[in-house]
Amino acid sequence: MAEKDKVFAGSIPKFYDTLMVPLIFEVYAIRMAELVSGFSPGAVLETAAGSGAVTRALAPKLGAGARYVVTDLNQPMLDYAAQRQGADARIEWRQADALALPFEAASFDVVCCQFGAMFFPDRIAGYGEARRVLRPGGHFAFSVWDRIEENVFADEVTAAVATLFPDDPPRFLARTPHGHHNVAVIRDELCLAGFTDIVIETYESVSRAPSARDVAIAFCQGTPLRNEIEARDPGALQRATDRAAEAIGLRHGDGPVAGKIQAHVIVAMG
Repeated sequence: MAEKDKVFAGSIPKFYDTLMVPLIFEVYAIRMAELVSGFSPGAVLETAAGSGAVTRALAPKLGAGARYVVTDLNQPMLDYAAQRQGADARIEWRQADALALPFEAASFDVVCCQFGAMFFPDRIAGYGEARRVLRPGGHFAFSVWDRIEENVFADEVTAAVATLFPDDPPRFLARTPHGHHNVAVIRDELCLAGFTDIVIETYESVSRAPSARDVAIAFCQGTPLRNEIEARDPGALQRATDRAAEAIGLRHGDGPVAGKIQAHVIVAMG
């Protein structure tokens, strides 16, 4: 993973939350919230919380006395999430690296992470940290995207933007968000981190948007794909967005668009 893949700053948090979250993240955030709340936890740690999609879905489902610590490596994303969430005395917002958590061992009943593990430079270390801060019998629940070919809009955007840079196509979406989809590898890495009881399920859903242009703006301007485009040509962002919108429109039509999305949801216990 390139270092720039972790940069969610500037206008990216707002575009990410207002466009990417309803496009692909919200449906899985609801599933994650139902999964975590089903464990009836007294203390929850969320890592790589992003703009707070899971936080907003999960907080109402937790008990009045629950402790909920929400973390992200990127302070701009965390600030945006806290602002969107509003006041909730149960929530502690904390900038933290999932590979070096600033919490004592056996502090939480559940650690959850939606679509963040793909960004870990050392996933085994990240999984090991989750296990360290879990209490005996605790659960580590997280999700990762399946391969890019199973996620229609991400695949189409990647192909469309590549036509602008044929000698050096931006590969952020395939390399990082969709780069950790092998369930055998996921299971092996969790075992190396000390987890022994592992359940992996794959869920297909549908991504919907009012138009092809909404999809193009979401991916090209609301993710670190933007950083890759602008690094190649500072003036190419609009052209890349237009090219992606055109490609999606040709396949899905001029009105509302829909495409398959697919992800793995994992629950592990030590």
